[in-house]
Amino acid sequence: MSELSVNHLLGIKYLKKDDIKLIFETADHFKEVINRPIKKVPSLRDITIANLFFENSTRTKLSFELAEKRLSADIINFSASQSSVKKGETLIDTVNNILSMKVDMVVMRHPNPGSCVFLSEHVNASIINAGDGAHEHPTQALLDTYSIRERLGEVRGKKVVIVGDVLHSRVALSNIFALQLLGAKVMVCGPKTLIPKYIDKLGVTVETDLKTALNWCDVANMLRVQNERMAISYFPSNREYTQQFGLNREILESLDKEITIMHPGPINRGVEITSDVADSDQAIILNQVENGVAIRMAVIYLLASKIKQ
Repeated sequence: MSELSVNHLLGIKYLKKDDIKLIFETADHFKEVINRPIKKVPSLRDITIANLFFENSTRTKLSFELAEKRLSADIINFSASQSSVKKGETLIDTVNNILSMKVDMVVMRHPNPGSCVFLSEHVNASIINAGDGAHEHPTQALLDTYSIRERLGEVRGKKVVIVGDVLHSRVALSNIFALQLLGAKVMVCGPKTLIPKYIDKLGVTVETDLKTALNWCDVANMLRVQNERMAISYFPSNREYTQQFGLNREILESLDKEITIMHPGPINRGVEITSDVADSDQAIILNQVENGVAIRMAVIYLLASKIKQ
């Protein structure tokens, strides 16, 4: 397979296994590029990319910008808080105004689930979903599964537990889709109030005891509690959450085996994970950040090569 089967990256659920394989192979190449003294390639000198962030973001936004610059693309950065959206302009008008400046690709983060799909049906540009509400975050799932492959050799047959606030997490849903597509077994673990009701329909196991989940898994992906998405309280206190679902050194050392620890960031140190775990050799959190640039370079490059045809 030499090209993606899709024209946009709207979610993992739209990808085939061969698409992910192609993205990983391309990312392998770009990972080698970003570790050279000169980290740039002229691949996308004739492509203009608009980064539209209608929600706050640090790591994802920086990672996309860096990926675009490494590929020599021209970039427009758009922040909704300083734009005409505040004056009531619609999403399609905003994007069409940007596209009239001859933009080829849009990277968008938006609080509403499905906004990227909606946009892809109404504008003539390649759309990359950088997170839509609590729905999907496809590039995060790609970099997470890529990081597991790098650490453990392959994803197939591996047992991965996603711990924490699954209900409000776009990372969790995209990870479940990607891991299952690549043949991994997936479990979710957290307070019952933070596990979605539909989750068993996705073919994942639910576990409410952290120690049981950790003894089962090869990889634990620790999610933060997304207080900003909670209109009500889903558990008594952060302290109680940490006592039941926080990962510390003591728990890690009590396991029968050594497991790999991941975190999509930002980390609430001392809540879902302690510093001595986050900074340990078992954690691949910084590898995830580095791989994020390579994966995003791969996605942008592969989608741009379809625009050029």
